[in-house]
Amino acid sequence: MTNPGNSPDPRAATLARSLETALPLFTRFLAGFDDSNRTHQAPGIPNHCAWTLGHLALYHHRTADRLLGTDEPQALPADDFVSADGRGGSPDRVDTELVCYGSTPTDDPSLYPGFDRLMQIHDRSWQRLIDTVRSGDASMFDRAIAWGSSSFPGEQLVTRMIVHLGTHAGQICDLRRGLGMPRVIG
Repeated sequence: MTNPGNSPDPRAATLARSLETALPLFTRFLAGFDDSNRTHQAPGIPNHCAWTLGHLALYHHRTADRLLGTDEPQALPADDFVSADGRGGSPDRVDTELVCYGSTPTDDPSLYPGFDRLMQIHDRSWQRLIDTVRSGDASMFDRAIAWGSSSFPGEQLVTRMIVHLGTHAGQICDLRRGLGMPRVIG
């Protein structure tokens, strides 16, 4: 919703910096994950690492689209995503149906890109969200945006995405414990 004639809203820089700061807090918990264990699951833990990275990437893009004023899902980067109806992605692309809300992760590495590629896809999506927010104007941050069964002003949706990232960081911490991986902090 950025208006080329308007300066970015003063909230834009603060929100973009908050997104930038959140990323390393999340990614530090990914230490020790690689191609060999990216789809391993532990009892009682809902998501594995590959699912989490693909899921977050998908919703970072969806959030950027919503902030830009498009309530209908837009085409995702074709280099990063494919809609294969849950049949699996490829070594280079995430199947949106395998990582969408309500999907069930499976410990089948052939269905997900490798760990390094997942990190690239995730990082690009997060950067797109940062760039979108950084250029935001008042109409972007004040507009009511439908999300699930709720509606939020754009500013609150950005904050919600930081909390969403934190929620999945917590799940990765639980997954690490369940898989017997070493602690990252402390």
